[in-house]
Amino acid sequence: MSNVNLQGYKVDNIEFVNKKENGSKIALGNKFSYNVQYAKDRNMAKAEFDLEVHDKEDPGNFRIRVVLVGFFAYNTDVKKEIIHTDTFKALFPYAKALITTVTANCGIQPIIIPEIDIDNQQIYRFDNGKK
Repeated sequence: MSNVNLQGYKVDNIEFVNKKENGSKIALGNKFSYNVQYAKDRNMAKAEFDLEVHDKEDPGNFRIRVVLVGFFAYNTDVKKEIIHTDTFKALFPYAKALITTVTANCGIQPIIIPEIDIDNQQIYRFDNGKK
């Protein structure tokens, strides 16, 4: 078994706002949050990926936000920080494709977000409860 195995995913939320005039220039920015919850007494995890792309100067007039939830089996011999990054890498392509597809189907130039280097991000770990 690899470190993680994506069992499935679902889209919890999609928000799209485009009040810009046709031909307007937009300086895009993005932000994301990613959280993993581990099931007690099982090697299953649920990950929530919240990704937003917006106009840096006017986010109220142009923004797309998607929230995906992925369900994973994982190898219990692997540290949770590795599980965290590996589940992110497995779920990210689906979030990226969803943003591209939604924007392409809304009559604007498709937005293709760049890769996110999760390996060089700070990971904050909060353990709730007993192991």
